[in-house]
Amino acid sequence: MGKIIAIANQKGGVGKTTTAVNLAAALGVLEKKVLLVDADPQANASSGLGIDLAEQFAGTYELLEGLKSAAEVIRPTNSPNVDIIPSHIDLVGVEIEMVDNENREYLLKQALDTIKDRYDYIIIDTAPSLGLITLNALTAADSVIIPIQCEYFALEGLGKLLNTIKSVQQLHNPELDIEGMLLTMYDSRLKLSNQVMAEVRRHFEDMVFETVIQRNVRLSEAPSHGESIFAYDADSRGANNYLNLAAELIRKNETENSES
Repeated sequence: MGKIIAIANQKGGVGKTTTAVNLAAALGVLEKKVLLVDADPQANASSGLGIDLAEQFAGTYELLEGLKSAAEVIRPTNSPNVDIIPSHIDLVGVEIEMVDNENREYLLKQALDTIKDRYDYIIIDTAPSLGLITLNALTAADSVIIPIQCEYFALEGLGKLLNTIKSVQQLHNPELDIEGMLLTMYDSRLKLSNQVMAEVRRHFEDMVFETVIQRNVRLSEAPSHGESIFAYDADSRGANNYLNLAAELIRKNETENSES
C-alpha cells in the first residue's frame, strides 16, 4: 500500500515543486515505484518531468471532476520508476466547480484510493494557497512535508499552515501526520541562512529533516529542460541532497513500519 505525501506551504518560492519533482525522482532512483500528482494549476511539476503542456491530455482536472478515473490519467515520465498525473491551467476553474459537491474535500482521496496499492510512494505537489485543491491533497495524504526556505520571513505564514493541518486532522483526516519540515535554499556562507536553520531546528526539533537542500544553480536550471536533477546533472550537489532526503524518508518509514 503506497504512502501518500503532500508537499505543502502556502508561501510561493519555497522549493515546493522542486522538492516534489526531485524527491519523486530520487525515490525512483532508489527503486521505489512512485506516482507524482500535480495538484497545482501552474503545472510546473508536469513540465518539469517532460510533459508537453501544449498537448491535449487528461489529468488532475478530469480526475477531480469525476470525468476520468486515476488509472486513466496516469502517464509515464522520463524519470525511472516515476509516473505522473499531470496538471493543466484548466485546474484553476475546478475550485469553483467543486464548491457545490458535498464530498468536495474527499474527491482526490477517493480517486487515489483506487490506485494506492500500485505504488510505494505517491507525492502530491500542491499550489501555493490553502484553497480547496490543497485541502483535497491534505485530506488524501497520510503525511505532509513542509518546505521552509532559509531566508528572511521563512516562518511567516507557517502558523496558518499548521492551523490548517490541525483543522484537516480534526474534520477530514485524523490520520494526517507531519512527515517533516524541510529546509531549502540553504547557503552556508550566509549568516541569515544559518540563523533560520538554527531557529527552525530549535522550534521544531525532531520534526525537521536532517537533510538540508542547499542553494544550487543546477536545481534551478533542470526544470527548463523538462528533467529532474538526476537526468540533468546527477553529480550535482542538488542531486546529492535529494538522494539523501529520499534515503532519510525511506529509512524513517521502514523504521515506523517495523515498530507498528
